[in-house]
Amino acid sequence: MTSTTTTVRSGDADLFVRIDGDAGLPAIILGNSLAADHRMWDDQIPMLTRSRRVVRYDTRGHGQSTAPEGPYSFPMLVADMIAVLDALDIDRADVMGLSLGGMTALGVGLEHPGRVGRLICADARADNPPPFVAFWDQRIAAIREGGIEAILAGTLDRWFTVTEREKRPDLAERSSAMILATSPDGYIACAEALKGLDYLRRLPQMQPETLFIVGSEDMGAPPDAMRAMAAATPGSRFVVLPGSAHIANMEDPAGFDAAIAEFLDAGRAAAE
Repeated sequence: MTSTTTTVRSGDADLFVRIDGDAGLPAIILGNSLAADHRMWDDQIPMLTRSRRVVRYDTRGHGQSTAPEGPYSFPMLVADMIAVLDALDIDRADVMGLSLGGMTALGVGLEHPGRVGRLICADARADNPPPFVAFWDQRIAAIREGGIEAILAGTLDRWFTVTEREKRPDLAERSSAMILATSPDGYIACAEALKGLDYLRRLPQMQPETLFIVGSEDMGAPPDAMRAMAAATPGSRFVVLPGSAHIANMEDPAGFDAAIAEFLDAGRAAAE
């Protein structure tokens, strides 16, 4: 399998991009969660590269991408994803994101439907009720007082169930490395974008075929909230992964892969 990396300029940010797989295959672009980076998708790469050219990038403020002064906004994050596709001369791609990345994927599907094949939104909300906004205000305050380390334990608690963390110490090790690599300023700037999240009312306008997938134990994007998102989105599919929390693709790679593979394969069959 061939892998290359590059840097893409989008607005005032330099985005780290990694491409895996055969250049002749249809493309899929992946967006990461807040406080993660492109490595959160490592478990999905063997399956995805069998049928897709996989494009991953670190969201601005994360990983090896730069962290321009905030606050950020979803129009900005959507423009970043489109800038990556443009730089790689990809006219149309499947789009998958989780949490912050899933919200960005929704924005791309709404604003640039012609650029999207199939859309997968995992473990993400589409609205910003007061408790959601208050949570991010608390996280911002914690980081300003104690740095990114101040939210490490709480983030791991939300990302994975206790059972799975005890069974697989690698989850905490891999995830902690990504969290601690996140720029505090970049985290805060993205959290400000989350506070302005407002896609739920527009989901009835979604044109790309969409899969919503969520862990049954997700507290950040509860299954009921995502079920409502699916109900609002024409022709969408909805899958719950039993026993998984917020970062479902890492907690249950096999279940996550099976759900998305079926959806992506259906899209490929329809295209042929």
